Amino acid sequence: MGKFDYGTIVIGGGAAGLTSSIGSARMGSKTLLVEKEQKLGGDCLHYGCVPSKSLIKSAYCCNVLRHSQRYGLPKVEVPPVDFKEVRNRIRKIVDTIQEHDSPEFFKKQYNIDTEFGSPRFVDPHTITINGKTITAKRFILATGSAGKLPPVEGLKDVPFITNVDVFSLEKLPVSLIVLGGGPIGAEMAQAFCRLGSKVTIVEFAGHILPKEDEDVALLMESILKEEGIEVLTSTAAKKARKDGDMITLTLEHKGQIRTISAESVLVATGRAPNVEGLDLEKAGVQYTPQGIKVNNRLQTTAKNIFACGDCKGGFLFTHIAEYEARIALVNAFLPVPVLKTDYSKVPWCTYLDPEAASVGMNEGMAKKAGIEYKIYKAPFADVDRALAEGETKGFVKVLTDVKGKIIGVQMVGFHAGELIHQWITAINGKVNLSNLAQTIYIYPTLAQINKKVSGSYMAERLFNNPVLKLIRSFKKK
Repeated sequence: MGKFDYGTIVIGGGAAGLTSSIGSARMGSKTLLVEKEQKLGGDCLHYGCVPSKSLIKSAYCCNVLRHSQRYGLPKVEVPPVDFKEVRNRIRKIVDTIQEHDSPEFFKKQYNIDTEFGSPRFVDPHTITINGKTITAKRFILATGSAGKLPPVEGLKDVPFITNVDVFSLEKLPVSLIVLGGGPIGAEMAQAFCRLGSKVTIVEFAGHILPKEDEDVALLMESILKEEGIEVLTSTAAKKARKDGDMITLTLEHKGQIRTISAESVLVATGRAPNVEGLDLEKAGVQYTPQGIKVNNRLQTTAKNIFACGDCKGGFLFTHIAEYEARIALVNAFLPVPVLKTDYSKVPWCTYLDPEAASVGMNEGMAKKAGIEYKIYKAPFADVDRALAEGETKGFVKVLTDVKGKIIGVQMVGFHAGELIHQWITAINGKVNLSNLAQTIYIYPTLAQINKKVSGSYMAERLFNNPVLKLIRSFKKK
């Protein structure tokens, strides 16, 4: 290794940082993992994926109990939810996972050193942290992102909450305004409504889940409204003020002004990369408000420094952070980086009930790219297992190009986040709809919706086949 203290220093202890540090150690490089918080795991473990899905499950169970008569069972009077118990369950789940994300585990299992604190670059090979100067041959930046405040007058002066503290509240808010109708805002709105809060979503775009196709977003919006959530779209929050025990927001909708009040306000209006305080300029690393600048090999403007995950912008998903970490790691060790990122088949899921999952292009993306496409669609209401489960809301929509190649799939329905994986495999493996239609699916399963939609493609091809048309014409005669 020569003159350097470490072969690799990874800055950031979230999904991307953990993945790249483990990979570095396995490649035989002396590795240091640096994290500004006093715990590893990042937002995903402590303030994102894990606690949110744990909360969503508690809310789902509460909703099932409340609607027990839908399943032919006696009506259940659900008592008020003690949010401390929900919070304690979330903490236990996080703590269980944390055991495998501890400095002691990483040292014992992979011989990775860990340093907690706020590092600053001195030059492309040197950082200072906790009064020490440490050098490395290569760096991987995985500093993640944080919630971004919208430009609402007075918002900083009211006691709003974010994803950082929403899972550790002392009590359930009687009423809650959610600023932002994206995935995080929509998920939390439904969860808190099901637990007993009176919830209002305020979304600037024309519909919630703005990155989804309109048919997906409007279905999810209608479901949230059915559950009692007030959804205000095409609406901008202009001003916030404390009003006794309440918080009042002034809103504007198509030139009309109105005010709404709630006990709590959850800000879920987007994320910003964590780049401040690193002195990246001294390392020769360029960045913008959207994130650290990288090429398609995840190399920054400093040749020995790579970036992955939320800090570089783009798709802010844990699975993408892990994907990018593997590419950044390999390229960081090569004399010339060769692996390229490919975001043409990115999958994601919004964990509402029912879930909304997607892979590849949706209609909006295809139109923007100027791609001519065809749609094949099937509803969950036509699937016997969905009927048995009482989960008939939703559909699967498959987009193909004019030659029949699958270019994207959107799915809304019970366990859509699991069911989408067959389509992820199909797209990545270049499997066509004909192959899927000929697959034997277990009956009765929700996966039969995939058979139904691929079967509609096959039926179209079959009945439009010139040979079959000729045979049918002879039979008529």
